[in-house]
Amino acid sequence: MTTPAHKNGNDRLSVIRLFLDAAALGSFSAAGRKQGMSPAASSACIQRLEASLKVKLFERTTRRLRLTEEGQRYKHYSEQALALMAEAEESLHAGSGAVRGTVRISAPSDIGRNVLLPYLDEFRARHPEVQFALVLTDATSNLVQDDIDLAIRYGQLPDSDMVARLLRPSRRVVCVAPALAARVGLPRTPDELAELPAIVLVTALGPMHEWRYCEDGKRRSVRVQRYLQSNDGEIIRKWAVGGQGYAYKSILDIGDDLRAGRLQTVLDDYFTDSAPLNLLYHRARFQPPRIALLIDFLLERFGRAA
Repeated sequence: MTTPAHKNGNDRLSVIRLFLDAAALGSFSAAGRKQGMSPAASSACIQRLEASLKVKLFERTTRRLRLTEEGQRYKHYSEQALALMAEAEESLHAGSGAVRGTVRISAPSDIGRNVLLPYLDEFRARHPEVQFALVLTDATSNLVQDDIDLAIRYGQLPDSDMVARLLRPSRRVVCVAPALAARVGLPRTPDELAELPAIVLVTALGPMHEWRYCEDGKRRSVRVQRYLQSNDGEIIRKWAVGGQGYAYKSILDIGDDLRAGRLQTVLDDYFTDSAPLNLLYHRARFQPPRIALLIDFLLERFGRAA
């Protein structure tokens, strides 16, 4: 009698499912049991997969399996492959034009709350079967490791595997509430910021208290000394509006506050750094309809707003 493909691991989709189960369960034996395979067969199957890919997918310890960096990447694309297969099967029943599924999005807190949310609501009104998993963070995300489909970020990320599309041009500015400026004074040079109350964003690398500027064609920076700190950009903006200190922000984040007179910029001749707002996504030959349509929609909406 012929052994089914899912029993001996010869079918690639079954191998992918076994790999994903091993990654989730942390055990070849547990993954094998789930797939109806013996521990020895499941381990051998993963070894053949690693040999065919010419990479090591797992770090093996006596207690638990851990994915390597290559394993994390293969896991992401394996999940995409199975999701696409499921979507293809669903579309045969629902019609080829069906747009459904979950899009995982990461965005800075200011842009996410104040700009992106209305756009996502508008997109869902057009495609009600699309769901969003939205992560608001000012940290730089690893799109593969964090299982993100799309990310909105200021500036360029040092990751050649990602496609970056310009959403809006922008620059970083120093801003302050008029009431605070009247109380403590306006700086005449960037160096004077060091002694003024400030507010800084904190990331995994620490507080961003080095504010970059340009003088006489040379790149310089000033380190602020007296500051409140938060890992949430929206909190930074609210503190600035409340007169708690000078802040170093993207001009897109504070556009409404500038127009309403709640904030004003200072030292604009010095702080001229470009910080374009980009949409980043995986470099793939095929994007699921929900992601491809959302990319086009966001590019159009941000472009129209500009």
